[in-house]
Amino acid sequence: MDQARNTLQQWISESSGIVFFGGAGVSTESGIPDFRSVDGLYNLHYKYPPETIISRSFFDADPEEFYRFYRDKMLWPDAKPNAAHLKLAELERAGKLKAVVTQNIDGLHQAAGSRTVYELHGCVHRNYCMNCHQFYPLDFMLQGEGAPRCSVCGALVKPDVVLYEEGLDPQTMDAAVRAIARADLLIIGGTSLAVYPAAGLVNYYRGHRLVLINKSPTPYDHSANLLLSGPIGEILGEIQI
Repeated sequence: MDQARNTLQQWISESSGIVFFGGAGVSTESGIPDFRSVDGLYNLHYKYPPETIISRSFFDADPEEFYRFYRDKMLWPDAKPNAAHLKLAELERAGKLKAVVTQNIDGLHQAAGSRTVYELHGCVHRNYCMNCHQFYPLDFMLQGEGAPRCSVCGALVKPDVVLYEEGLDPQTMDAAVRAIARADLLIIGGTSLAVYPAAGLVNYYRGHRLVLINKSPTPYDHSANLLLSGPIGEILGEIQI
């Protein structure tokens, strides 16, 4: 283990108020492609750019095409938590980690056992009728073709995920801000820190132990107290509790 990983181990051992803030790179080791990598969604070739298809205006205008893309590229029902998810859940059970703040919509943190998870962009496991608000699980969304319709009233069912042109949930953002502001150690991993307002959450951290774990540089590298480059599952998986 190199010096940076030794330091990370020491800081985690000494901390009791850890917050983890993660993005798509946390789930790539579970087989879910990230958005901006060479093989990510932004580099796929469709009739429309992915950022257009997963916008609210496109959803409203052409839900059939939205769901064709959504089922094909946004849903990964067979993905399993990786070493990063499992270690974070272990840290929470040990009373050291107080919250996970995630930009991911896959629900893998909860699947690993994490309980306090603030999902900035929602979750594919929650879906609601746009008329009567009937809840539907992921399995319902995977069935059939075309746009899913409510079995109660027949209206369109929408995933509880934040599309382009939609705002983040204020209560979730407020809870994430409070958690980060109280943290004695903030670990950020698997995110480009390029998507706002989520990336701006870093600015609420008041401590002096800001850790960035990423495979590529971020705009906040200069602000980090500790930088680690590599697969986040591998790095966190080595941590002893």
